[in-house]
Amino acid sequence: MIIEVLTLFPELFPGPLSSGVTGRGLNAGLVSLRVHNLRDYTHDRHRQVDDVPYGGGPGMVLKPEPIFEAVRARTGKGPVILLSPQGELLNQGLVRELARHEDLYLICGRYEGVDERVAAHLADREISIGDYILSGGELPAMVLIDAVSRLLTGVLGSEDSPKDESFADDLVEYPHFTRPPLFEGHAVPEVLLSGHHAEIARWRQAQAVERTRRRRPDLLKNNR
Repeated sequence: MIIEVLTLFPELFPGPLSSGVTGRGLNAGLVSLRVHNLRDYTHDRHRQVDDVPYGGGPGMVLKPEPIFEAVRARTGKGPVILLSPQGELLNQGLVRELARHEDLYLICGRYEGVDERVAAHLADREISIGDYILSGGELPAMVLIDAVSRLLTGVLGSEDSPKDESFADDLVEYPHFTRPPLFEGHAVPEVLLSGHHAEIARWRQAQAVERTRRRRPDLLKNNR
């Protein structure tokens, strides 16, 4: 997959994406990350990318011209995504949908926001990673890239790994244990030591449902 990122701070990439699972995907060529500096698409001597908002108000707004020019210079055909607090919330279902594309183009906002014409007439969708405000879209872009990359064939060591993770079946994941079997008086559940795979599978499913009911009842309400 090719993932392009348009940002005012290209030096932030790949950042943490160069380590761990995503880093292996990048090094193996399973994920190709192309980062573009928004200022490269300006044509004035000050390389201005922002201006004051019409109607007044605090802060500056990213201008539409350089963003439109940058996106129109791309060669990919996948969705153009504006990282925005007003966007649809990123969840595992959306991650799976995005992972089916051959390429993605991510626009990182900054300052007070982005000219609305970018969202209305250029981006295919707006995506948010949560109901809070960050300084810009770079960290959300990294979160999205990491989440999508993990689902690409070959990035994870085992093709079965994503199937058992939280939200794979609209449930949070069951609890995990490893050695020692007894630690500070706390024992590993006997069923996990039994070697009985069917019983273990039933225990894990029951634990996932119960954990979801206690921690994320909204998942059960919305999907069950």
